[in-house]
Formats: sequence, structure tokens, C-alpha cells
Amino acid sequence: MGEEQKTMKVLVVTQNEAGQRLNKLLSKYLNLAGTGFIYKMLRKKNITLNNRKCDGSEKLKEGDEIRLFLSDETIEKFSQVQVQNVKKKALDIIYEDQHILLINKPAGMLSQKARETDESLVEYMTDYLLKSGSLTREDLKTFRPSVCNRLDRNTSGLVVAGKSLPGLQIMSAVLKDRSIHKYYYCVIKGSLAKKQTIEGYLLKDERTNQVRICETPVTESLPIVTIYEPVSEYDGYTLLKVTLVTGRTHQIRAHLASIGCPLVGDVKYGDHHVNEEARKRFGICHQMLHSFQVEFPPLPKPLAYLSGRSFTAPLPREFGNIWEKWR
Repeated sequence: MGEEQKTMKVLVVTQNEAGQRLNKLLSKYLNLAGTGFIYKMLRKKNITLNNRKCDGSEKLKEGDEIRLFLSDETIEKFSQVQVQNVKKKALDIIYEDQHILLINKPAGMLSQKARETDESLVEYMTDYLLKSGSLTREDLKTFRPSVCNRLDRNTSGLVVAGKSLPGLQIMSAVLKDRSIHKYYYCVIKGSLAKKQTIEGYLLKDERTNQVRICETPVTESLPIVTIYEPVSEYDGYTLLKVTLVTGRTHQIRAHLASIGCPLVGDVKYGDHHVNEEARKRFGICHQMLHSFQVEFPPLPKPLAYLSGRSFTAPLPREFGNIWEKWR
């Protein structure tokens, strides 16, 4: 039988692929091919960039043309997109444009999967974008949308996600440098009379995924700063507005518990008797913590239009079960 007939496939670099090295993009597109095969094709000029021989180290620009002189069978064999079938989920989308999504995540949903079989907000978002036509399976060969910040499974509220590479990169950067402002509501057992800034040191146990708060630094601990402001109080419960100055694992939950004001419904850092009381009185089955607002700092192009804007996610029903008492 004769050799497979080679055809030519042209990949035009979009904004979602620009800025990365050619070999990185090829490893995504030909995701089942080894690096040895990819470099062999580059050496033999079976893969070219803008009609020129290339070695894979070239940094791609939008509009660049990658030509694959490979058979359809070879491309199909080495380029396969895995899309997880997920349960139908109606996402509460607070804001959407060509670059980002702001999603009001419910309590009980993972932000990102922990195990291969998990379903998370990332999979539900990908399914939504495919069905809405904002994304195609072909797009997924070289770019995967994802969340830029994570909330604990049982924390509700705003999650920022990137639909495009600029959206993903810029939002991840402002979350990392903490120039974006994030505000939370939580319900604690106890009374806090005035706005206060509390500081400490957080030490995480990677094995148990649990943290403890220290007053003074210990080996591998990280400094934390939390600002809380009482909003309203009812019968020994207080609604707080919390500003995260630092954003460590379980910071709000552990920090407030360390000063004797555990979050209602928090099984890891809270009080069992408080949680049982809240379950019976208000039907509360998870920690009462909600990321309700984000404010964007000055942003570079192409996201400059979002500079200074703020977005708010409404409180979930569980907060209303207690909040009705405050009205």
C-alpha cells in the first residue's frame, strides 16, 4: 500500500494563540503526538511558519500562518479534543463579553475539578460556551477557557473567568498582584461592634487542606490581613462585610474563627452547636460566606474598558433565611 497522501492544513494564529512559542502551540494542537514527532516534522519542513522553515522556538503573532503538510489521517490521529459530558447546569452569569465571564457560583459547586471524574464550574462554563457558539471544538485544540480565581466548594459568589487568552492573562495577573478589590458577606455567631483590621500568620497543612492562624510568624507561615465591618446584627448573629487584603487559603473562615467568631455553617473551622442551631432555625447547611462584589483596577488593552468598573452578585437564598429577621 502506498504512502499516505499528504495534504496541507493552515492554522491562522488568533489572539488566543498569539504570544506563545510555536512548539507550545503545536504540542496543544497535536496533543497526542510526542515532542520527537513534532521536532522531526519541523526539521523536514512538514510544518512551516509563514512559508519558512522553523525550529519551534519562534514566538507567535496574531495572523501568523502555520502550515501542516501532513495527511488528514495523521492530523486526526494526533489531534483529538476531549470534552467532558456534564450534567445540564444553568449558570448565573452576572456579566459577559468577548474576553471575560463573571459567574455567581452556587455553594456546593467546585471551581475546578480535584479528580478526573469531577464536574466543576470550568466544565459547565466550557459546555455553556460551546452551546452558545462563543467557542468551538476546534478552538479547544489550542485554547481552554478557565476560571481566574477559585472559591471553596461551599462558598458562593463571584468567580472571574477568561474566555480569551488576554482575558485569562490580565485577570489572573490582577488577582495575583491583588490590585483587584474583592468583597465578601458572611454571617458569624457573635457580636462585633465596629470596623476593624486584623492581622496574623496562616500556616497550611497540605495533607489535610486545613490551616491554622498564629499570632507570630512560624516556619512556612504567611502573613494575612483581613478587614471586617459589621452590617447588621440579630439575636447573636452578625452580618459582616469583609475585605481581603491578602487572599490565602480559607483565610476569612479561619481568621474569624481564631478571634472567637466562627462562620455559621462552617464544618471545618466553625462550632458544631452553632451550626446545628442554624440548621434547625434557618435551614443552613453550608458556610455562610459569599463573594458579592469585585472592583477592577486600571486595566491594559484590550480590557481597558473594564477599568474602575464594579460588579455585584446577589445574596443566595440561604442568607435571606436569616436576613429576613434583620429587615
